[in-house]
Amino acid sequence: QVQLAESGGGLVQAGGSLRLSCAASGRTASTVAMGWFRQAPGEGREFVAAISWSGATTYYADSVKGRFTISKDNAKNTVYLQMNSLKAEDTAVYHCAGRRAGVVVTTTDAYDYWGQGTQVTVSS
Repeated sequence: QVQLAESGGGLVQAGGSLRLSCAASGRTASTVAMGWFRQAPGEGREFVAAISWSGATTYYADSVKGRFTISKDNAKNTVYLQMNSLKAEDTAVYHCAGRRAGVVVTTTDAYDYWGQGTQVTVSS
């Protein structure tokens, strides 16, 4: 089993920045990729960014490309999401997720374990 714990959410003004963290514990050796997803009120869960376990490969949703950066600290088993130039439409609960096998993907159903989420609210 792998446990994921997100932190770093909060309230920020438009144009501001936040850094989310996702600490992984348990049987992380089988993890091949980590992703960040978000869910706004009344909306489905959408892909934000993903990274391979080695950190060599990254993917971003078009809506966040150039503003968000995903990274990983292998020594700490922690994945980060640096969010800059935040907009009101970035307001959502952000979840990190892990994938056990295959390659880095951007689809929600492909991820095997999930954190509880952290709220990000951007005021305009």
